[in-house]
Amino acid sequence: MLKDINLYMLDMDGTIYLGDRLFPCTLPFLAYLKRTGRRAIYLTNNSSRSRDKYVTRLRGMGIDVEPDDIFTSGEATTLWLNEQAPGARICLAGTPSLEAEFERAGFTLTWDDPAYFVLGFDQTLTYRKLTCICDIVRAGVPYIATHPDFNCPVEGGFIPDIGAMIAFIEASTGRKPDVIVGKPNRTIAQMAMRKYHADADTTAMVGDRLYTDIALGTNAGITSILVYSGETTREDYEKSEIRASYAYEDLAELQKTLENM
Repeated sequence: MLKDINLYMLDMDGTIYLGDRLFPCTLPFLAYLKRTGRRAIYLTNNSSRSRDKYVTRLRGMGIDVEPDDIFTSGEATTLWLNEQAPGARICLAGTPSLEAEFERAGFTLTWDDPAYFVLGFDQTLTYRKLTCICDIVRAGVPYIATHPDFNCPVEGGFIPDIGAMIAFIEASTGRKPDVIVGKPNRTIAQMAMRKYHADADTTAMVGDRLYTDIALGTNAGITSILVYSGETTREDYEKSEIRASYAYEDLAELQKTLENM
């Protein structure tokens, strides 16, 4: 039941803001959640940025947020790996901030005899590095990807994201990742619920994308709330086989519904 949700996992672009424009309904909605004892966290598939960068951006928009309120696919991956093999030797392809995240989590980063290979967003890839990655994957090392997105939106268009690298590695080795952590896969939601001490009956994913945000709700067995403030239109939703638990025009309509319960 919607009235029982205590943890709101919020997508960001298209849900609480669009580009650099904060939606007028966002701050009142966040204030309402806080006032009524509910918690909001900001969940993203992007494993390349540190939590501090998200905090800086959100605070710049007027949102009162702390680093612990940001939950990335990178952090979710470290939590999952620490359940499998705490302190393991990890071969990681990722940004310096993702490397720092793994080191803080107690892992040893190495390209020599790793226990796991983790594919994150990595703009330092070279042909030599890709060859090493394929050799490790081909050798049968457990292979984890932080998220499946094919493209990363940037100013003026897109740049290739992890999904494109997954396709490259599969073409060379014949292997897909053993685990993909980020949306729409349930692992990111499971790790968030464990971190924030919530359960499936009291957790919701709120977002504007059917194939990531809403599909995550289905895959993780949690409430999914679609908002039409971003990518998905009502017409898109009517044609889609992916179904949300609830659908609203924006966060203002969701807030009004909660207030009337």
